[in-house]
Amino acid sequence: MSSTASGTSGTSTSDRGLLTTVDGSATLTRKELRRRTRAWVMWDIGNSAWQAIVVTFVFATYLASDLFIDPDLVELGRADPQNPLYLAGQANTTMLIANLDAIAAVIVAIISPALGARSDGSGTRKRWLLVFTVLTIATMLTMYFVLPDQSFLLFGAALLAVGVVFSEFSGVSYDAMLAQVSTKKTVGRTSGIGWGSGYLASIVLLVLLLLLFIQDFGVEGAAGMLNVPTGAEGDGLNIRLAILVAAIWLALFSIPIFLRVPETAKKPARAAIPWWKTYAVLWRTIARIGRTEPKLLLFLLSSAIFRDGLAAVFGFGAIMAAQVYGFSSSEVIYFAVAANLVAGLGTVAAGWFDDRFSPKVVVIVSLVSLVAVASLLFFLPTAQVVFWTFGLFLCLFVGPVQSASRSYLMRSTPVGHEGELFGLYRLTGRAASFLTPALIGVLLAATGDPKVTIVAIGIVLLVGLLVFLPVRSHPTQVVIEGERVAVAQITLDGESSASRAEGLGADETGATGPDAGGPTRQS
Repeated sequence: MSSTASGTSGTSTSDRGLLTTVDGSATLTRKELRRRTRAWVMWDIGNSAWQAIVVTFVFATYLASDLFIDPDLVELGRADPQNPLYLAGQANTTMLIANLDAIAAVIVAIISPALGARSDGSGTRKRWLLVFTVLTIATMLTMYFVLPDQSFLLFGAALLAVGVVFSEFSGVSYDAMLAQVSTKKTVGRTSGIGWGSGYLASIVLLVLLLLLFIQDFGVEGAAGMLNVPTGAEGDGLNIRLAILVAAIWLALFSIPIFLRVPETAKKPARAAIPWWKTYAVLWRTIARIGRTEPKLLLFLLSSAIFRDGLAAVFGFGAIMAAQVYGFSSSEVIYFAVAANLVAGLGTVAAGWFDDRFSPKVVVIVSLVSLVAVASLLFFLPTAQVVFWTFGLFLCLFVGPVQSASRSYLMRSTPVGHEGELFGLYRLTGRAASFLTPALIGVLLAATGDPKVTIVAIGIVLLVGLLVFLPVRSHPTQVVIEGERVAVAQITLDGESSASRAEGLGADETGATGPDAGGPTRQS
C-alpha cells in the first residue's frame, strides 16, 4: 500500500487499521508493514555471511593460518612452537591484517557520516545500500582467488579491509531503513528480530559450511562431507568454496529488501551539495542537536565505549577459550555456535522489553549483567565448564545491548536525518575501537596473565554504563528543518508531544506544518 496522509477526515490511522512508520513516510496496513519488516530482516540474515564467515570464523582465520607464512618458518614452528622466528612470522601476518583493518576503520569513520547525510532527503538510501551490498558480494567472490601462499597474503588482507569498508557503508543505509519498516510501538522488537535473526542465521550457515567443506572427517588431504581438497596441497579449495557459498547466501537474502522496501522520497529543499560541503552541514546538525538535546550526543559517546567492549566479548572470547580454558579448535567453533544461538534468542526476546519498558532499561540491565558475569569469570577456576556456563551467559546480554542501542538512536533521530545519525554512530564506534584492545595490552604487559582480558572487557563496559546513565529514560526525537529545532518526546504508546522548541515559525519559504520543521504528532 502506498503512503497516505495520516488523520484525513478526522480519522486516525489506527482507527482505519493503518500503521504509521517511525519516519512518518508511509501509513500501511499491518500486512504490508510485516512484509517490509520481513524483507528488511532478510538482509540482516544475508549479511551474517560477511560478519560470521568472512570476518570472524573462516576467511580471517584462513589468512592468519600457517598457510600464509614462509614454509621454512612453519617447519621451525613444528619442531618448536615457541621458536622466535616462527612466532615473528605469525606476528607479521597478524600485524599486516590489523594494519589494513585500521586503515579501513579510519576510512569508515571519515566517510560514513557524510555518506549517510547525503542519502537523507536525496532519495538514494536504497540505491546506496544496493551499491555497497553488490560491492561486498563482489569482494567475497574475489576472495576465491586468494591461494594459500605467502605471496597472496597482502591480496587477501586487502580484500578483507576493502570488504569491511563496503559492509560498514551498507550498514549505514540499512540501519537508517529501520525507520521505514517499523512503528514507534514496534521499533524495539523490529531491531531485536533483525539483530537476533542475524545471529541465528550465522549458526545455520556456519554449520552448513563446516559439514560441507571444513570439518575433518578423517580423509587425508580433504575436508567436509564433499571431500574437498584442503591445505597447501589442495590450494585451500575448501575454504575458497566456503566463501563462494557465503557470497551466494548474502546475494540471495539481500534481494527481498530491494523488492519490497521503497526508496526514500526526494526532498527538493535539501538539494544535493558537493561532498566537501556535506561535512559543514553535518557539523551544523551536530551543533544544533548539542544545543537542543545534548544527551543524544552523550548517548553516542557512551554507546561507542560499551560497543567496543561488546565487540571484544566475541573478538577475544575465542582467544580466551583457547589460551585460558584449553579449548581445541573444534571446541572453539562449537562454543561459537552455542554463543550465537544464545545471543540470537536473547536479542529477539529483549526486543519486547525494549518496546515495553524502553531501550535504556534493556541497555542498563544487560550491561550490569555483563559486568557482574565478567567479574565472576575472573575469580572462578579455569575449568571448561565454567567458561561454557558463564561465557554463554555473557553472550546472552551482548545482542540485547546492540539491538537496544540501535533502537534508542532510531527513536532519537531527527526525521529525515537517519543516515546522518547512523553514520555518526559508526564514526563514534570506530573512534573508540582502540579502548579495549589497548587496555588488554596494558594489563597483559603488567601481569602476563591472559585471564586479565576479561577484566579489561568488564572495565570498558562499566565505563560505558556510567557514561550512559544520565541519558534520557525515554528517547527524544529532535526535529530539524532549516534553522529551527524542536524536540518531541516519543512515549512508549507511540504518540509524540512537543516538549521544547527553538525559533518556531515558518521557514524562509513560508512553509508550515511537518515540512516546515515544527513538532508533529504522528499516530
